[in-house]
Amino acid sequence: MIGWSALVDRTTKKTRVSSRTHDVRMTGFACRSSVAEAIAWTDNVFPLLKTEKIAIGQSAGRVLAQTITSKVNVPGFHRSMMDGFAIRAVDIEQAAESEPVALRIAGDIYPGTPHSVPLSSKQTIRIMTGAPIPTGGDAVIPVEDVRVRGDQILVSRPIAEGKHVGTPGEDVVSGQRVLATGRHLRPQDVGLLSSIGIDAVGVLCKPRVHLVTTGNELLPAGTPPTDFMITDANSPMLESLVVRDGGDVTSAGIVPDNPECILNAFQAEADIIIVSGGSSVGLEDYVPQLLAEHGELGIHGVQMRPSSPVGIGTYKKRIVFLLPGNPVACLCGYDFFAGRTIRKLTGRGTELPYSRQILPLGEPLVSVEGRKDYVRVQISEGRVTKSTRQGASMLFSAVQSDGFLIIPEESSSLATGTLVTVYRY
Repeated sequence: MIGWSALVDRTTKKTRVSSRTHDVRMTGFACRSSVAEAIAWTDNVFPLLKTEKIAIGQSAGRVLAQTITSKVNVPGFHRSMMDGFAIRAVDIEQAAESEPVALRIAGDIYPGTPHSVPLSSKQTIRIMTGAPIPTGGDAVIPVEDVRVRGDQILVSRPIAEGKHVGTPGEDVVSGQRVLATGRHLRPQDVGLLSSIGIDAVGVLCKPRVHLVTTGNELLPAGTPPTDFMITDANSPMLESLVVRDGGDVTSAGIVPDNPECILNAFQAEADIIIVSGGSSVGLEDYVPQLLAEHGELGIHGVQMRPSSPVGIGTYKKRIVFLLPGNPVACLCGYDFFAGRTIRKLTGRGTELPYSRQILPLGEPLVSVEGRKDYVRVQISEGRVTKSTRQGASMLFSAVQSDGFLIIPEESSSLATGTLVTVYRY
């Protein structure tokens, strides 16, 4: 499904961490990369998707891989834009309320059915919306603007030539470029494709994303937690995020904290692997070392809160994202790194996929210079305040919060009244 660009050699010391002996368990991170460095590394190993041809009925939400140029006019003929009567404008030039003009009804025209007899002087033809204008006709009077008397209509005012008549190419002109390569197809785009006679289009293949959720302490998603076990929240959340961003998802289910089991879970047919849990420096955090030994670990540790244990690498020409097990850290790490890649591959761009609002802070915020902070916030009376609970494991706080803001690396604090961008959940 994917053709890969060559892996670009990264020469900065901070971001070249891959090593056959990269075992940092219980020793801590030697150094952390900036968010910008992590994104740059990811872009250097960015996958190039192949294309496929699909029926237009399946194309909404996909990324167009070809330029579309119409070979036809739409409409392809003069047509009525109203239910009414086709006339010759010259016949009613003298029409007035005091002296209406009578026109004889010479027949009916329905959509898709042309009228073979030309319209003669002082004649009219009853016509429906979308029906072709008869030869000799050059305007349409809406039915509500005439009085019908037997086989005649009475017209009390003149109308201009061309009134209520759609012309060939009025919507689309033959030879016109209507959709460009890279467009994220919307329902109206699909309708347009059909209107110009296209039944299938070339689109980028969807990235295949394989989820690997690790942890001996995890119960299957939706299972009530019991004893010292916790229920897997990350898998269903990540599946929803990948679908939102346009990827196709498969899952290895819950994988034990066992090197052999984790490595086996990596073998799926996929373009992107997302690992949840086991990314940090605990005794059972085997994933970074496995990736370094069997693939490439380009990033391990990011100057960001709450997603500092993020890792990024490659395994058998697949890009691999190591996300923390704590749900909010997982959500944040996904949106900034894994989700960014999927959104870029699916034509959704690299921006965070949330609506934005610029508002003043209602209180000061403190951070650490050199670290990017993801802060959950509340909005009240047009001002922004920090949500009470900011723990990386507290997913309910993300549900209760109105959104989040980002404190940039160069700021150690933000004063009350500072205008900030809030990303609305």
